[in-house]
Amino acid sequence: MATKVITVDDVDGYEGTDVAKRDFEVGGTKYTIDLGDGNFKKLQDLLDALAPYVEKASEVKQAGRARKSAADTGSRLQGYTNTDVRAWADQEGVEVSARGKIADDVYEKFIVAHPDAKPED
Repeated sequence: MATKVITVDDVDGYEGTDVAKRDFEVGGTKYTIDLGDGNFKKLQDLLDALAPYVEKASEVKQAGRARKSAADTGSRLQGYTNTDVRAWADQEGVEVSARGKIADDVYEKFIVAHPDAKPED
């Protein structure tokens, strides 16, 4: 028994034999779409018309830093939180930032003082 596969144009539903996967790129992002020759020509014309604008434009980056989830902001040590490390550092007179990344040397000192603290893998 044979199976017949019919590829359909994603834009207008056309089922011609010229419909195929067509790859294209816009702004550094690659896309693929099933198109017949007619719609692929239209896409190429649009991309050609858009190209001078994309080439002259600059990328807009999101302001500020992306928010981290609670899982991303956890300690690098099993059984202890960053709050524990900061509290210990404050009590011991070790300089540590109130927010943000804790320096590697602060973690190292904490591990020496807390032998049960194991670095996360």
